[in-house]
Amino acid sequence: MTGWTWEYHGYDPAEERLRESLCTLGNGYFATRGALPECVADDVHCPGTYVAGCYDRLTTQVAGRRVENEDLVNVPNWLPLRFRLAGQQWLTPDTAELLEHGQVLHLASGLLERRSRYALGDGRALTVRQQRLVHMADPHLAALRTEFTAEGFAGDLDVEAALDGGVTNSGVARYRDLDGRHLTRVHTGSVEPDTVWLRCRTRTSDIRIGMAFRLTADGPVTTWHEAPCVGRRVRLRLLPGRTVTVDKTVALHTSRDPAISDPLDAAIDRVGAAPVFDELLDNHLTAWDQLWRRAELNVPGEAGDILRLHLFHVLQTLSPHTADLDVGVPARGLHGEAYRGHVFWDELFVLPYLNLHFPEVSRALLRYRHRRLERACAAARAIGRRGALYPWQSGSDGREETQELHLNPRSGRWLPDHSRLQRHVGSAVAYNVWQYCEASGDTEFLHTKGAEMLLQIARFWADSATWDEQLGRHRIRGVMGPDEYHDAYPDARRPGLDDNAYTNVTAAWVLTRALEVLRALPEPRRRELAERTGLDDGELEQWEGVSRTLHVPFHDGVVSQFEGYGDLAELDWEDYRARYGDIRRLDRILEAEGDTVNRYKASKQADVLMLGYLFSPYELQGLFGRLGHRLDDDIWRRTVDHYLLRTSHGSTLSGLVHGWVLARARRAEAWAYCQEALRGDIADLQGGTTGEGIHLGAMAGTLDLVQRGLTGLETRAGALWLDPVPLPELSAYGFSLRYQGHWGVRLRLERGGLEVTVPPSDRSPIDIRLPDRAVCVPPGERCHLVLTD
Repeated sequence: MTGWTWEYHGYDPAEERLRESLCTLGNGYFATRGALPECVADDVHCPGTYVAGCYDRLTTQVAGRRVENEDLVNVPNWLPLRFRLAGQQWLTPDTAELLEHGQVLHLASGLLERRSRYALGDGRALTVRQQRLVHMADPHLAALRTEFTAEGFAGDLDVEAALDGGVTNSGVARYRDLDGRHLTRVHTGSVEPDTVWLRCRTRTSDIRIGMAFRLTADGPVTTWHEAPCVGRRVRLRLLPGRTVTVDKTVALHTSRDPAISDPLDAAIDRVGAAPVFDELLDNHLTAWDQLWRRAELNVPGEAGDILRLHLFHVLQTLSPHTADLDVGVPARGLHGEAYRGHVFWDELFVLPYLNLHFPEVSRALLRYRHRRLERACAAARAIGRRGALYPWQSGSDGREETQELHLNPRSGRWLPDHSRLQRHVGSAVAYNVWQYCEASGDTEFLHTKGAEMLLQIARFWADSATWDEQLGRHRIRGVMGPDEYHDAYPDARRPGLDDNAYTNVTAAWVLTRALEVLRALPEPRRRELAERTGLDDGELEQWEGVSRTLHVPFHDGVVSQFEGYGDLAELDWEDYRARYGDIRRLDRILEAEGDTVNRYKASKQADVLMLGYLFSPYELQGLFGRLGHRLDDDIWRRTVDHYLLRTSHGSTLSGLVHGWVLARARRAEAWAYCQEALRGDIADLQGGTTGEGIHLGAMAGTLDLVQRGLTGLETRAGALWLDPVPLPELSAYGFSLRYQGHWGVRLRLERGGLEVTVPPSDRSPIDIRLPDRAVCVPPGERCHLVLTD
C-alpha cells in the first residue's frame, strides 16, 4: 500500500487468485479479474469477465438429486494476449524463468499496470509492460496496451491476441460438480480492415453477447479462427533497448443493454469508433477524477489506504452506470463466482454508503427489488401468506435462488441447505427504502414504489405472526436468523427456529415505519394504494397490534438469539481453537466430526448484535420499549459481552458489525474488530474465499463505519444528526457527502471539533443536530463546532 497504489512484487502461484480478485477492474457494467493475459484458466489462474445482471440457469445431477443453479455468467474472455520468440514456446510465469515480476493497481486512475522480465538465456531478457483499463467513461469498452523491450538481443517476436468463447464457470472448486458451461452457439468472424468479433448466447436465459476487438501494432497483422476462439497475430521486430507497442481495444454488449438492437453490431460499431489508447486513457482518467471527487474520503495512515481500496472496488461494482441497469447488489461484486453472483442482503451494508454519494444508484438498486415485488408476493402466497417474501438469494427474476444442497469441503458431504428460511431479507429491503428516502429526500419514490414495498413487506410480517395465548404475545416461527449456524433445534425433524430476536424486532420496525408512511401519504395516493392492494383500516389496526406485541426472548438477563437459545450447551472454545486453529467455519468442523452446531451457543456472525448496527442506541431502546421490554445500557452491555464470547466470525461482515457496535458503546476493543473488517479481504482472513471474489458488503460497510458509525450520523426528520464517537486510533478524518440535493458537503472531525462546509447552491440551509444543540448551515458557509465529551 502506497497511498493511491496497490503493489504486488514477485510471482507466487498460491497467491495468484487473491491478486486477481483484488486487481479486478470494472465500471459498474462489467468487470474483469486481474489475471495475466498470457495465462489460461487452471488451478492457478482464474480469468473471468462478468456483466452485471447476466445470469443463466442450469441443472445438474448431484448426490442423487437434480440441482438447479443460476450463475452470474463468465462471458467470453477478452484478455488473451500471448507472446514468444519466433519458433519457440509461449512465455508464461509458470513455464519460463522470471527475473522480475510485479503488478501495480493505480486506484486514482483505475489502471492495472504489470511489468515482467522473462529470462531468455545467454544473458538475454524480454521486458513486458502492460497497462489495462475497463473504461469508466464508456462502460462497453476495455483496452490493453502491451510494450515489449528486448535486452541483449535482436529478433522476431510473435504476438497473438484473442477472444475466447470456450470459457466456463469453474472458478470455485466446490461448485465444480455443477454444470458451468453457460455459453453456446459461439460464432466468430472479422470485419476489414482490423476488427475481429465473437458472438454467443447463454444456454437457457438466451442472452446474446457480442464482443469485438481491434489490434494496433507496427507490423503485418493476420486473422485466425480456431473455434471457439478468434484472434489476430502479428510478428514484431525487436531491437536491443527499443520498445514496441501492441494495443488491444475491446467492446462488449449484451441483449440486456438499454437501447440495443443487435449486440454484435453494437460491439463492432463501438470498437470501430473507439479512439486510440492514449485518448481512451484521458477520458477514463476524467471519469475516475469525477468519481473520486464525489466520494471524497480523507482518512490518515494504513486504514485510509485500505478504505481507499474498498471504495475503489465498490465504485467498480456499483458506479453511476449501474443506475441505467436492472441489477441488484452482488455479494461478491463482479469479481468472481463465489455465491454464484447472487444478490443476498448485502445491500443492507452497501446502500447506506451510496445513499450519501450516489443516490441515483441506490434508487436503481431499490428498483431492482421493486420490479421483483410481484415475484416476492407469489413466494408468500406459495407458503400461504399475504404480502411479499423476498428470497434469501436472488438473481435474474427474483425467484429463490438459494441452493437446496451445499458441500462441506471438510467432510465431502452434500448437506441440506435451509438458509432460504432467512426471511429477514424483506426487512433489509424496507430498511434501505427508508434510509434512501431520508437521505435523498425522494418523496416521489417513497410515495410510490417505496410505499408499495413497505406495505407488502409489513403485510407479510403481520400475516406470519401467530398469537400465543400463554405468552400473551405474537410469535414468528420457523425461521433462521443472520447467524446462519443455527437452522433447527437439536434433534428436530424440521428446520427453523422460533422468535429470532433480530427477525422479530426488525419486523416490528417495518410494521411501525409502514404505518407511518401510509398515514402520511397524500389522500389520493393512499386511496389508490388501498384499492390496488385491498388495504383497509382493520388491517392497519392488526399491524399496530403486532408491532407492539412481537415476542423477544431473554435468558440470563440478556437478549436471546431465539427462543430456546439459553437451553443450548456451551462449547469448549479453547479446545476447538487448540485443535483446529482457525475455527471461523465451526459449522463445517462440527459436521465433519459427526456433530452439529445446532447444539451449541455459537454464532457464525453477528445476529442479535445486528440490531445495534442498524439502530442507534436511542432508537433501539425505543423499539424495545414499544414492544414492552426494557433495554437499558446494562442489559445491552451484557448482551454484547455474551455474544462477543460466542461468535466465530465466519463472515467478513461479523468483525464490521462488532466494531460498529463497540464503537457506538465507546468500548476500547472496537478498533480491533474494525481492523479485522478492514483487513478481511486484503489478508484473506476467511482462508481462500477472497480469491473467489471480494466481499462487497464488508468493503462498503467499512466506508460507512467512517461515514455514519464513528460520526453517529443519522438522516432523519429533515436533519443531519451527529453524535461523534471518539476513537483514539482514528482521531482525525474527513469525507464529503451528498444530502438532499446538496453536493459535496464536507465533514471534518478532529479531536474535540467538527467542521461542516456546505458548497454554494440555491438549496435551503442544512440543519445539523448534535446531542446538546442544533445549528443551521446555509450554502456557501463553513461552521466549526466544539464537541463536548
